[in-house]
Amino acid sequence: MSVAWGLLSTARVNRRILEAAEETDQARVVAVASRDRARAEAYAREHGIERAYAPYEALLEDPDVEAVYISLPNSLHVEWTLRALEAGKHVLCEKPFSRRPEEVERAFDLAESTGLVLSEAFMWRHHPQTKRVAALAREGALGQLHLVGATFSFQLAAVHGADDARFRPELDGGSLMDVGCYCVNAIRLLAGEPERVSAEQVVGKSGVDVCFAATLRCPNDVIARFDCGFVLPSRGGIEVVGESASLLVADPWHAHSPGIELRREDEVESIPVEHANSYRLELENIAAAIRGDEAPLLGRADALGQARALEALYRSANAATSVEIGPSPVPTSPRSLS
Repeated sequence: MSVAWGLLSTARVNRRILEAAEETDQARVVAVASRDRARAEAYAREHGIERAYAPYEALLEDPDVEAVYISLPNSLHVEWTLRALEAGKHVLCEKPFSRRPEEVERAFDLAESTGLVLSEAFMWRHHPQTKRVAALAREGALGQLHLVGATFSFQLAAVHGADDARFRPELDGGSLMDVGCYCVNAIRLLAGEPERVSAEQVVGKSGVDVCFAATLRCPNDVIARFDCGFVLPSRGGIEVVGESASLLVADPWHAHSPGIELRREDEVESIPVEHANSYRLELENIAAAIRGDEAPLLGRADALGQARALEALYRSANAATSVEIGPSPVPTSPRSLS
């Protein structure tokens, strides 16, 4: 079954979804919407999309659109997810879905009550490299886990300009929401839901965090740390350290050059990972979920755990103190995640 998708916005990231849809027979992009009709029509012509709509509501009224990909600014994710679900559409919402747990609960309550699929679009989680890293940690290749580290940064203004939406606090911008959320997602995958966080941030002239770092205390005495930023060199990586070995992933988020280094004392084992299009795998997972063949890789439990962690990190950074996170209301088993 090929799912008919509509794109809710003309954001840059859409090109990844368009490329992925070309690689699979399980997805086809049939519509795009913008606030501006001329922009939508120009985008549709450029990318060979059949239908163009303005405003966004018009796309949701199209009965042929089965699912929508929401790539609007962060502050609009929940609002338009709810509108799409109310219109009977399945939803793949670009990360971060929300930093507010109560919004996550509301959206998934609606999705579940209407029998629709809702998933947060952390494309990196679908890549074989991520699944291999999680399996190595879960299966004891490193011995008892002790430390997890992650990093993700780049020069936002130099790449996309100083007026980029991610610099705007009213749109839920900031480096934690844009790139740091990947680091938080990795820590949760590998070490479980954090129990306590201690964060520091540097707030830029526009009012959003442009540099953010934190330490997280996780179950079984695992300590995790990450840093992210918009004013730092381009960096990205994951390190997982156990009592007998460690592993390093130099390109975890985009996986343009996938591969894992497993280190034991003076021995370094290179573990090859096949190239794959994370966005294609993401679309195929959603298609399978819509068919009822499998569950979405990222569902309610993951989105709620992510929001709870982000909310606690911001509280910690704003108050300059550590923050305890209570037990998750949704049972999760971090070692079973992949």
